[in-house]
Amino acid sequence: MRLLFAGTPEVALPSLRALADSAHEVVAVLTRPDARRGRGRTLHPSPVAAWAREHDIPVLTPRTLRDPEVQEEIAALGVDAAPVVAYGALIPPALLDVPRHGWVNLHFSLLPAWRGAAPVQHAVIAGDDVTGATTFRIEEGLDTGPVLGTLTETVRPGDTSGDLLARLAESGAPLLLATLDALESGSAVPVPQPADGVSHAPRLEVTDARVDWAAPAVAVDRLVRGTTPAPGPWTTAPDGSRLKLGPVTVRADVTDLAPGAVRAGKTEVLVGTGNGAVELGHVAPAGRSWMAAADWARGARLPEDARLGGEAA
Repeated sequence: MRLLFAGTPEVALPSLRALADSAHEVVAVLTRPDARRGRGRTLHPSPVAAWAREHDIPVLTPRTLRDPEVQEEIAALGVDAAPVVAYGALIPPALLDVPRHGWVNLHFSLLPAWRGAAPVQHAVIAGDDVTGATTFRIEEGLDTGPVLGTLTETVRPGDTSGDLLARLAESGAPLLLATLDALESGSAVPVPQPADGVSHAPRLEVTDARVDWAAPAVAVDRLVRGTTPAPGPWTTAPDGSRLKLGPVTVRADVTDLAPGAVRAGKTEVLVGTGNGAVELGHVAPAGRSWMAAADWARGARLPEDARLGGEAA
């Protein structure tokens, strides 16, 4: 089949590579426009755009898919299907029926659970034991289309959302390829999503990643892992500056620390929660690199009554 691949971040690359190496033909990729990054705010192509250009695949980077000229350009490609992996924008209704087999999304959850932009992050934060990936045909509703294939993945105790997403990106690539093969052969059986079990996973903002030390230690651990690497878990240091947090360890054996209270020793830093405590791993003070929490505590010369999570400076 002739394919238009739509995707933007690095997690889309395993699927793009699998499709490019398959019997199908990736005639073009659709990705988000170049974005400014770094201190110099220079323009950088998306990982998908960079890979496609290296492999001589035409790249489309429209700012909107609602532009009639863009829609005509996509229709002129004459593709049979448009596989989508983390493209980052909605497909307008006028384009949904342009490919003969539609737009086929690889979504990193077991739909109808965690519909939305951040399914893996929400699964980790919620403490799910099992998640997975789903291929489905895109329709006008958000992640509501009929399911074409699924796979399951165990959420490991120490998984960050980055760890879990990386595994799903790799295991999801052959699922997407198998789905397209089934569409081509006519053996695909679209299954409507059930009305029960629907949950939503909206994009997480920086404010969503701020740790609430009054929450139980297990919830703090899940939030930190679920927002690693993005948008990045954080709290405020005793001086009110922002303190980035790496993964923590639940310490149910420590029960005498109030929420946010810090106990710094030579080799460990404990912080009280609403139920037990957590041990900090690595932290990054404002404007500084990552370091062991004990090194940070020594350099900060924390007072005995030091607390995290107060008002920002």
